[in-house]
Amino acid sequence: MTRHGKNSTAASVYTYHERRRDAKASGYGTLHARLGADSIKEFHCCSLTLQPCRNPVISPTGYIFDREAILENILAQKKAYAKKLKEYEKQLAEEKASAKQAEGQAEVLTKRTQFSAIESTPSRTGAVSTPRNETGGLKRQGGVISSEIAAKVRAHGEEGTMSNMKGDKSTSLPSFWIPELNPTAAASKLEKPSSKILCPVSGKSIKMKELLDVKFTPMPGTESSAKPKFVCPVTRDELTNTTKCAYLKKSQAVVKYDVVEKLIKGDGVDPINGEQMTEDDIIELQRGGTGYAATNEVKAKLIRPQLELQ
Repeated sequence: MTRHGKNSTAASVYTYHERRRDAKASGYGTLHARLGADSIKEFHCCSLTLQPCRNPVISPTGYIFDREAILENILAQKKAYAKKLKEYEKQLAEEKASAKQAEGQAEVLTKRTQFSAIESTPSRTGAVSTPRNETGGLKRQGGVISSEIAAKVRAHGEEGTMSNMKGDKSTSLPSFWIPELNPTAAASKLEKPSSKILCPVSGKSIKMKELLDVKFTPMPGTESSAKPKFVCPVTRDELTNTTKCAYLKKSQAVVKYDVVEKLIKGDGVDPINGEQMTEDDIIELQRGGTGYAATNEVKAKLIRPQLELQ
């Protein structure tokens, strides 16, 4: 290839490679990437740790978990619920206290109003109380002094200043120049937390007593290998992510779904231990997916800010 061919940038076509390279370097636009085989969970691995289960259990929705991992997740959800509930109860107590305080202030204001009305009324002995104006200010010679001005005068006498940032005014009046006195937005109210424990994968309700033990049938010769393989205990076929599997509650075994359709649904008997079964005793396993399965998510997205040109 010539030097011109290596450094040619005058093409009229904006190629796919150039577009992906520029999008990755710009920091804008959504990036797409295809997941590799190492990013896809095997059907017998834990849905949380993505590692082979030491003590596998299955949820009612068909997800495999390691018992230790799922119990830690459930306990973490319970602790989070207890913390949220404590904060919610604290909020209720604060609202109740503030409502009680408001009622007390309203009662005091009502009593003061009644007292002012009684004080401004002439007594039976003929004595007249101290005259006041309509706004409650004291009448003095040469004019009317309002209660607000009288309060400022008292503040001036006590503190020696008429500043509105001294005394009680320092906290009641907001200031944009002092960080401690900047007005802040009211805290959002907390909603009552839900006590339901949810499955970390399906998002449906899950309970510890609903988790069932699973017994996989290992393939002969792979028991001690780093990547064990498992077979159907009935057909002796290897089980992989491409195989549709089912869990039998009676025998706690994992079999191919063909066994369910051809044997169990017709006879209603567990082919392993011979016990009677119903459709409720069968749970379909959720597969981890394969790189070629159209029903699985094999692409990852990284959503970034969109660059809009005007």
